[in-house]
Amino acid sequence: MPNQARPGTGEQARQLALGQLREAILRGEMAPAQRLVENELAERFGVTRASIRAALIELESQGLVERIRNRGSRVRVVTVEEAVAITECRLVLEGLCAAKAAVAVTDEQLAELTELGTVMRKAVAGGEPLAYSELNHELHVRIREFSGQRTAVALLERLNAQLVRHRFQLALRPGRPQQSLNEHLAMIDAIEARDPQAAEAAVRAHLSSVIEALRD
Repeated sequence: MPNQARPGTGEQARQLALGQLREAILRGEMAPAQRLVENELAERFGVTRASIRAALIELESQGLVERIRNRGSRVRVVTVEEAVAITECRLVLEGLCAAKAAVAVTDEQLAELTELGTVMRKAVAGGEPLAYSELNHELHVRIREFSGQRTAVALLERLNAQLVRHRFQLALRPGRPQQSLNEHLAMIDAIEARDPQAAEAAVRAHLSSVIEALRD
């Protein structure tokens, strides 16, 4: 990007760099342990090195980047043990969101969940694990949004960002999408029944299953 087309220095450029770099990591364009060279990233995203440096500091606080002394920054490697610990936290927070959603959900929102369930079935039946993984993620996002529990949503967004690599790996494991599908449909059924206890229990059962799968 020519210099004259670059955003100005300061907050605008930092936000641009932060958003583009975060999305690249979450899409898997940058692998765990990959070095993040400021000059290369500045050229790639059309911003200044200072903006990249500020973005890397923010991403470090979000758990997506780690800085190695005398070696610069790299995409953080999330171990299985860390992934299990994060999922244990998700279990509590997402259970809360599901219970809240079961009480607050509208008829229009229920229709969205039902449609998502239908598309998820088709993805599994069609042998499309990565498409299913994206739909799986979308379902969790919708339930969190419908809960209205903003504090839990903010915490979960940060936690879930660290699990992208593990989520894709689980989706590709033979037999996992079929098991996961039944767990997600149970979540949808409980919310459609407007039963907060059942909704929370369904989410906890699903994420307990995820923890078992991570440990295998």
